[in-house]
Amino acid sequence: MKLSEFKFDLPESFLAPYPAENRDESRMMVVHRDTGKIEHRVFKDILEYFEDGDVMVVNDTKVFPARLYGNKEKTGAKIEVFLLRELNKDIHLWDVLVDPARKIRVGNKLYFGDSDLVAEVIDNTTSRGRTIKFLFDGTDEEFYKTINDLGETPLPKYIKREAEPEDRERYQTVYAKNVGAVAAPTAGLHFTKEVMKRLEIKGVDVEPVTLHVGLGTFRPVDVEDLTKHKMDSENFMVPGTTAERVNKALDSKKRVCAIGTTTMRALESSVSANSRLKANEGWTDRFIFPPYEFKIANCLLTNFHMPESTLLMMAAAFGGYELVMKAYEEAVKENYRFFSYGDVMLIL
Repeated sequence: MKLSEFKFDLPESFLAPYPAENRDESRMMVVHRDTGKIEHRVFKDILEYFEDGDVMVVNDTKVFPARLYGNKEKTGAKIEVFLLRELNKDIHLWDVLVDPARKIRVGNKLYFGDSDLVAEVIDNTTSRGRTIKFLFDGTDEEFYKTINDLGETPLPKYIKREAEPEDRERYQTVYAKNVGAVAAPTAGLHFTKEVMKRLEIKGVDVEPVTLHVGLGTFRPVDVEDLTKHKMDSENFMVPGTTAERVNKALDSKKRVCAIGTTTMRALESSVSANSRLKANEGWTDRFIFPPYEFKIANCLLTNFHMPESTLLMMAAAFGGYELVMKAYEEAVKENYRFFSYGDVMLIL
């Protein structure tokens, strides 16, 4: 398929700058692949579509405050440093993006607020990418606390406002556990503790995988031929217990629902020879677009995504290109809210 086939007109007013007042009261479009039927519900109605023995697989990655603001030595120029991934924990070596990049050269030192945190630029990786080493005299615990205190919630650039204190809680799932993401697995943002409890009472099993979402998830596709697009690698882990419970559900012809595209990528990166889920960990750069045969999940919960995004492409691969693009047309007509803080689609 071609990039231009995923283009549609989305006025900027459809991008949700803030989440719904209550997590579980976002709107939810339900798309039935077998009949093509489209329903308009609210997220807390999700319980009606699942029963005893079904499994939901969630991504339990935890977002850390990855956006730091510092100053360049001598000139004092203000610099944004976006932490992508830690390369070496012992020496606090990080892969980052810097802005404005033209001012940041190898050997420069960066200072962060009134803290003791200083970083030295070690290498250039891409036009905006740098490798930096934090010069910090303290324990690991003190280092991460400093990052946590100084950092800002890494709202995507599409959300055109400054991060606010409430974003620390709302740009995080209620089941977030393993720190390492620079973007939230947004389909999970609709869950509340109450919804989780009601699923448990109903006999629906909620099982975790971890995929640390990187900025590559939002990187624009700039080639018309989708086979030439390369995804950034993201670190993931599928526990043995999750694999066992998912496989039991599949063997019993139950629903296995991937909560979000990041969860789906982890599942599809861990398929055994007999098309079952296997315990696994490592890095994945799997890019899923139509046509694609999904091996594990038979249901997908995912937010409404940007035109020409890899996330929309995965949704179209799962729900069927024509049906998903028709659903998006309907979403625009019905004023659904798009992107990270927006509404959600359940594809059955």
